[in-house]
Amino acid sequence: MKKVLLKIDGMTCSACSSGLEKYLNKQDGIINASVNLVMNNASIEYDDKKLKLEDLEKFVSKAGFESLGIDNFEKEKKKKGKEKYKLIGFTVISILTLYIAMGHMIGLPNIPFLDMHMYPINYTIAQLILSLISMFLGRDILKNGYKNLIHRTANMDTLVALGVVSSFIYSVYGTYMIFRGNTEFVENLYYESTVIILFFINIGRYVEARNKDKTKEAIQSLMMITPNKATIIRDGKEKEVTLDEIHKDDIVKCRPGEKIAVDGEVVNGLTHIDESFVTGESVPSKKEVGSKVIAGSINYEGTIEYKAEKIGRDSTVSEIVRMVVEATNTKAPIAKIADKISGYFVPAIIIIAIVSAIIWWIIGKEMSFVINTFITVLVVACPCSLGLATPLAIVVSSGTASRKGILIKNSESLENAHKAKTIVFDKTGTLTNGKLSVNKIYNYINRKDEEIIQIVASIENKSEHPIARGIVDYAKNKNIELLEAKDFKNISGYGIYAKLNENEYYIGNTKLMKEQNIDIEEKLKDEEELEKDGNSILFVSENSKVIALIGVKDTIRENVKEVTRKLKEQGKKVVMLTGDNESTAKSIAKSIGITDVIANVLPKQKAEKIQELKKDGLVMMCGDGINDSVSLVTADIGVAVGNGTDIAIDSSDVVLMKGNLDRINDLIDISKRTIRNIKQNLFWAFFYNICMIPIAIGIFSSFGITMNPMFASLAMTLSSITVTLNSLRLRK
Repeated sequence: MKKVLLKIDGMTCSACSSGLEKYLNKQDGIINASVNLVMNNASIEYDDKKLKLEDLEKFVSKAGFESLGIDNFEKEKKKKGKEKYKLIGFTVISILTLYIAMGHMIGLPNIPFLDMHMYPINYTIAQLILSLISMFLGRDILKNGYKNLIHRTANMDTLVALGVVSSFIYSVYGTYMIFRGNTEFVENLYYESTVIILFFINIGRYVEARNKDKTKEAIQSLMMITPNKATIIRDGKEKEVTLDEIHKDDIVKCRPGEKIAVDGEVVNGLTHIDESFVTGESVPSKKEVGSKVIAGSINYEGTIEYKAEKIGRDSTVSEIVRMVVEATNTKAPIAKIADKISGYFVPAIIIIAIVSAIIWWIIGKEMSFVINTFITVLVVACPCSLGLATPLAIVVSSGTASRKGILIKNSESLENAHKAKTIVFDKTGTLTNGKLSVNKIYNYINRKDEEIIQIVASIENKSEHPIARGIVDYAKNKNIELLEAKDFKNISGYGIYAKLNENEYYIGNTKLMKEQNIDIEEKLKDEEELEKDGNSILFVSENSKVIALIGVKDTIRENVKEVTRKLKEQGKKVVMLTGDNESTAKSIAKSIGITDVIANVLPKQKAEKIQELKKDGLVMMCGDGINDSVSLVTADIGVAVGNGTDIAIDSSDVVLMKGNLDRINDLIDISKRTIRNIKQNLFWAFFYNICMIPIAIGIFSSFGITMNPMFASLAMTLSSITVTLNSLRLRK
């Protein structure tokens, strides 16, 4: 038995990955195959007695894709470079084709030897050559369209291929007639349709590939959270090693400012650790002997030693990576309206074209009439307007959204945003600003609050603790001058001590006050009120007497109350989902107006809660942290706040660029109008076909009402213009 991970090229949708997976699993000798669309790879377990690596790559090729080898990143990089150059080639060919064919219509100077009336043969040959080059560059689209037609799974590739080939075949026929002297056919060439259709499809594929690359980069960047090296203790000596050299049960040492290397349990020392990337908790967690530590979290103060428990793929970070990949792969694909219709539309048009041609041939019509009818039906039913109906509306809406600071990364999210039944918000960094700040001051002496803050901030300026940073930033925002503190001492797990202007100060929690025999009995009621409101508590004593009690907490984002109110008015269920403790979460939720609160959940549990909520309908998740990345891809629509972490932004479907939650309601409104516009476009596309196909077939020929490929192409163009103009209304 062997297992190999092959890089795969050519997969553009979930149908591709699932089709390849099914094909591989049918082959004799392959035990199990799992294809990942996001990472562009196939994990294949096979019997090495029956198959070789070359056989696996042949299977991939027969399925219509290309194997880039075992984790061949260099070959993949070269392939991406080729796609970029191919797009440049398409652009050049398209500009030349349009200039030659239509430049004179908008007043551009003619190229003398390519003038369509003076040199029709030169003009025709130039168009033919450019069209052939375009078809060569877009051969993958034509091949997929042909393959899907043969396998009776017609999709948009089939529609595009049919339209391109129909236009090209008729143009080749026109070229033949021109060479025979019938130069009037120069007006009936449609090579430019072949070129432009393939050009726009290629642009869409290129952008889609770029978006997929961003997702892979995000997953890779998540792995960089852990440090490259760590210090372990072996045989009583300290030794610096790489993460790969750490074994289970090794004792690892972590100093202040360093990151935890692997998941483990503290065996010596006391400190506070920032685990917000996993828990979402903005306040550092106290760690002592017996406490668990998570790889990638930051040690703020105190040196600790911990025993390695989960290393490599078993670590919490690796589990998050795995869940992000799995959630991305298993997200239900949303079938496009046009794709559903095309499954019936394309075969129907082919049958109609063939049957009508055969009937006219049996009746005794001339072969020129029969061929004219066959090609006219195909050209008039060319799916340009049908193909434009959905993507054009989405492109225009995406542009409108981007001007409002909403970056929409895929069309499914834009189509479905308005259908979301439940809107889930993370707390820290999403509903709140994610930074600790002074919330309330109980002043117990005859001094101004500014003086109290000056004392506390001057002393806390010596500390790197997040609460200290919050107080110092608060003082700076108030333009309070900081003084120089002396004899600073950090009392781990309790607080700090320093001298300022010959006075002695202790700043910290209840334990610190009791240990220093400082009376706080009369202040306990105030402390209780602050704790109920979700504050972190700081007692301030001057010369063994309490002079102030300060509550520090995360602050709520601007306009959050208005955002949630509007969502509720639309009948949306609003939920807060956070790793914070329940009392803090409920306190903040109450002030915002959210009644549904789910607290104390880890990343894996967040994803599970999202799955539960999805049972009642589509779920939109809004978050900003690494701990939200799994939830963002698990939700039907993941929305990241623009000032959040890279992994959250890259794991999401929508990004609020300026972190303005007001734009959630704009997103829903744009989505609603886009769907309405798409339905209108599809109506006009089909209304046009219902009117034109009977004429193309020749049903009304006895009344003198007929159609030739030239008029069919004009009608097709007018239908596309109608759809385009309707889509442009979304700009308003």
